[in-house]
Amino acid sequence: MTSDAAISRTFSIGLTGGIGSGKTTIANLFGERGATLIDTDAIAHQLTAPGGAAIPAITAEFGPDFIDAAGALDRARMRAHVFSAPAARHRLESLLHPMIRAATAEAAARATGCYTIFVVPLLVESGTWKQRVDSVLVVDCSEATQIARVMQRSKLSADEVRAIMEVQATREQRLACADDVIDNDADHTAAGHAQLQAQIDALHARYLALAETKRHRHL
Repeated sequence: MTSDAAISRTFSIGLTGGIGSGKTTIANLFGERGATLIDTDAIAHQLTAPGGAAIPAITAEFGPDFIDAAGALDRARMRAHVFSAPAARHRLESLLHPMIRAATAEAAARATGCYTIFVVPLLVESGTWKQRVDSVLVVDCSEATQIARVMQRSKLSADEVRAIMEVQATREQRLACADDVIDNDADHTAAGHAQLQAQIDALHARYLALAETKRHRHL
């Protein structure tokens, strides 16, 4: 089974959003409702962990200085390197993306949920994911919310967060690719939580119907 055939086997959604938008929180809420979640960031972390499949290729391409004492990718050093040298980011992506794609296809072939959600932070930037999934779901919030969340979570400065955002697609570019949008700008109050749950429930019901239609089409 080819990678795209594995991904298209069941109804599939590509979930994306900028840093700090709350992609993982949203994905987990769909997972609680029975969706299979396949997180490309988690796959990338597995590939670059100690003993990960990508470590030999990264060492050969960038040198041992980019591998930490535990044998994993030194993320802080690599992040600084690719921000200062865009060509290095392309070199790293050329190593990782085929491995991520293969691992994603393997996970898709094993999917047993009512539909499959691929969590892809760089879905818009990749240029290929929109054609590989049935629907694109964008988790949206204001840039001010993104910055505040990442500063709190990762202890980065506002300028460091903005630097990360600058190499990602813009909010407008993501929204232009969206089939569906979840507004995740609400605060952590009971009312905000209820609003978010209502959005998830409405989309879940629609995705179940679309998954059933696709299943019958392939019988």
